[in-house]
Amino acid sequence: MISCFSKHNGAEDYSLRHCTIQYKSATLFFFLLVYYSNSFAVSFPDKPPETDFFVDKATLISTENRAEINSIASELLSEEDIPIFIVTIDSLASYEASSQTIETYATALFNEWGIGSPERNYGILLLVSRGDRRARIELGADWGYSHDRAAQDVMDNLIIKQFKRDEYSLGILDGVRGLDAMARGLALPKATAPWWFIPAFILGAILLVMLIINLFKTGRSGWAWALIAALGALLIFMLYSAASSGGGSGGGFGGGSSGGGGASGSW
Repeated sequence: MISCFSKHNGAEDYSLRHCTIQYKSATLFFFLLVYYSNSFAVSFPDKPPETDFFVDKATLISTENRAEINSIASELLSEEDIPIFIVTIDSLASYEASSQTIETYATALFNEWGIGSPERNYGILLLVSRGDRRARIELGADWGYSHDRAAQDVMDNLIIKQFKRDEYSLGILDGVRGLDAMARGLALPKATAPWWFIPAFILGAILLVMLIINLFKTGRSGWAWALIAALGALLIFMLYSAASSGGGSGGGFGGGSSGGGGASGSW
């Protein structure tokens, strides 16, 4: 209880100042108590087994893509001593972290697992929170914020681009490919075309040919040719998109810490 009273006649100003100090102190104590209570309540997924480089709590990674992710991460670890780990969760709230941002939680998870090592602190974490529709690439301290732009390119053009199509597994796989290229100092790959691209393109081409043949037989003109032009432009756009899309052993936990930058994205 906070009470204000005058100890002496004519000392109302002193009592008011005394009350204000008490109130501010109690308010600060309350917020610190809430903050630290929330911090201690936050939990984290368990580390993956030594055979895997991912923890897929949100069940986003397909069976066929899991093997390729492990292969890429395993080769990068053995050849460059750079570990990549992928974590998907249903939401931050499911780990008592609803009051935290994706960046804060990714940093805490990175440090909790100790990705990388103090001697070679180049670990990489890709965290995806499906329910929050947020993702984060967190880099170890030795990256020194020098690869933030490349990480943002990976996030925007390889991961989020696929997530917006509901291609979560493909987005994660493309993200791992991009992070692997970034870590090796190579040009970033292009996003993989979705599975339906080739069938859709073939069907569009067939419809375009049939429409042209029909127009020549009937002798029609006007809006029909405009439709052909529109369909042709769509097919050209699809070809352009395709041209710009292209097509182990665990470990890596040695007491590393985050602090080297990264990138965030939402969809």
